[in-house]
Amino acid sequence: MIVRKLEDIIGTENDVDTETWNSRRFLLKKDGMGFSLNDTIIKKGTETMIWYKNHVEAVYCIEGEGEIELADDGTVYPIKAGTMYALDGHEKHYLRATKSDMRMVCVFNPPLTGREVHDEEGVYPLIED
Repeated sequence: MIVRKLEDIIGTENDVDTETWNSRRFLLKKDGMGFSLNDTIIKKGTETMIWYKNHVEAVYCIEGEGEIELADDGTVYPIKAGTMYALDGHEKHYLRATKSDMRMVCVFNPPLTGREVHDEEGVYPLIED
């Protein structure tokens, strides 16, 4: 059984902080669950271009407000607490926290190793350990 607390992750190597988001990584590939689980803060007033061409992701917003815009057709979906979206087609998108920080629970398959950050295309590399 795996039990982890947010307070034990903050400030460690599993707390990845960038200009636009802060990802606290609870479950990683090394945990052997077949997926990874993150508690992520999208920072108010930011926009992040993301393209998970190597992963699928499901996201559940538990706090805050913002939006996701699909890059291919400009469709915008509002996000607030209680909203879930799944990027099952590797959609390139823009994620924005508009009115406040957004706190998101994110699940990835294949699982993250913990070292991933978005490259210039918005992609997490597929890291094989």
